[in-house]
Amino acid sequence: MARLIYTAMASLDGYIADSEGKFDWAMPSEEVHAFVNDLERNAGTYLYGRRMYETMVWWENIETADEPAVVQDYARIWRAADKVVYSRTLQAVSGARTRLERNFDAESVRRMKDSATADISVGGAHLAGEAIRAGLVDEYHLFIMPVIVGGGTRWLPDDVRAKLKLLDERRFENGTVYLHYSIVA
Repeated sequence: MARLIYTAMASLDGYIADSEGKFDWAMPSEEVHAFVNDLERNAGTYLYGRRMYETMVWWENIETADEPAVVQDYARIWRAADKVVYSRTLQAVSGARTRLERNFDAESVRRMKDSATADISVGGAHLAGEAIRAGLVDEYHLFIMPVIVGGGTRWLPDDVRAKLKLLDERRFENGTVYLHYSIVA
């Protein structure tokens, strides 16, 4: 059985995007990027909402020859994984290994977890919130960026309560802090 993992880069005050929808302040350093790559290597499938997919599909066709090694590595990781995009408004998906689903179906994701041989990653606060509310998320990987943005899109939904166990933590040179939690059953 695969784990469903929610990874986010958030401001200290808990936002993944600021009030203007920007997240340029969350760009990882090379050290953080390499660490994220190592985490993402275990993901066989990414679950995305429309906005997250539209952000991430850039990795599909980026020419990496002149990019740093961490960017080249992440592009290979991303391209090798399957993607499921949940959207009622997106007309089509353009990436390889990508399928479009109109609605999030918790039972379908449970079956996916039961049959998957590699971990599943959920991306985007709205979709992750649905998975969290359905009790599907097994682990949280949070990167706290050294910035306060004062508002925007929260990384967690407001209407959920869960007991967590800290599995790992790390501090990076640029001030980013990594926290890894699992759900306590």
